[in-house]
Amino acid sequence: MLETTRATVKPQRIQSLDIFRGLNIALMIFVNELHEIKGLPWWTYHAPGAANVMTYVDMVFPAFLVIVGMSLPLALQARIRRGDETPQLIWYVVLRSVALIVLGLILQNAQVAEISLMHHIGGNSLGLLALLSAFLIWMDYPRTEDPRRRRTYTALRLAGLLLLVVLMVVFRRSDAETGTTAWLTFDYPEILGIIGYTYLVAGLCYLLTRRWLWAPAAWFLAFLALNIASAAKGIHTSLPWWIFPIGNGSFLALVFAGVVLAIIFFLEPRCGTYQSKAMPALAFGVIAAIAARLLHPLGISKIRATPTWVLYDIAACCAIYCLLYFVCDVKKKVAWAAPVRSAGSNTLLTYLLPDLWAYLLGGLGINWWSTHFSQGAVGVLRCIVFTLLILGISTALTRARLRLQL
Repeated sequence: MLETTRATVKPQRIQSLDIFRGLNIALMIFVNELHEIKGLPWWTYHAPGAANVMTYVDMVFPAFLVIVGMSLPLALQARIRRGDETPQLIWYVVLRSVALIVLGLILQNAQVAEISLMHHIGGNSLGLLALLSAFLIWMDYPRTEDPRRRRTYTALRLAGLLLLVVLMVVFRRSDAETGTTAWLTFDYPEILGIIGYTYLVAGLCYLLTRRWLWAPAAWFLAFLALNIASAAKGIHTSLPWWIFPIGNGSFLALVFAGVVLAIIFFLEPRCGTYQSKAMPALAFGVIAAIAARLLHPLGISKIRATPTWVLYDIAACCAIYCLLYFVCDVKKKVAWAAPVRSAGSNTLLTYLLPDLWAYLLGGLGINWWSTHFSQGAVGVLRCIVFTLLILGISTALTRARLRLQL
């Protein structure tokens, strides 16, 4: 009876949160493609690190971290309702984090693989094979009571794991500093890796204090204080991410701001009506915007991850989500978001599709896509078409029940 209950209880999908996530992923795909287009206004790219300014492009990734924070307590509460105890919850957080870090390292190292050092396996082939192994390992296989099908799914996961290990063993690159042959680089774990180690710290902190609804606000203030102190040069946080994953506190402040929003909208029993949810959420956003304005002397920059950048992002997310919740969950108007629904519910697969596309074209020696329509308004149109193509593929794969689940 317990096993049956654990297998059938699933977290309820929240329309506004899925759509918020889907819109963010769609915009992320668009701006990543837009990065290659020349001749556009400065605000269509990431702002330079030395400039005290931020563009809408600089707000995409931090908004995703806020969404990660909103999803974190909901996912853990769903597992608690299934009967998971604290050790199982910790294991769940660790496994998800490791998976994201591994995927990030795959994407990062595929860019520097040397075909002459790896038995003619180039970066594109390595990337394709590594993503294939990831799909085999983390595919959301159908639930079944058939022992044969279960053994088949287990065999596929093990095959993916074996392939990934083989690829790691044969991987080689040239070290630019020493000119020697080197193994994997861990200097930058890519966006997925950043999300992974941030999720690890945030998940463990949340689990440590999950019995107190006020605790996420305290964590948010603590990491924001670290971020402010770092920006003011009061604290130096230059250790590598694998030694000190907290960094300067900016990413964790964003995640815990999302946890605070989740508590306001979904976990605080006194917030039963839309007004009782929106008022504290908007107040949170207004306070964040005022604090950001007061902290302008510390600079505003995504590259430097300043507290002003963090707080303006939080303010924007509070306003956007209040609107989405009203439209999608209160008024039940969700048809307009059909193109991004799969990106919101099948997020990891959607995120990896552009990389899969790039590896496939690169492996086939097709560069037409990257060399044409790379200027001005025509280039923007190319980016829109590419984003819609990826969203369409994601929708088709999701309908075919092909999902990635960490």
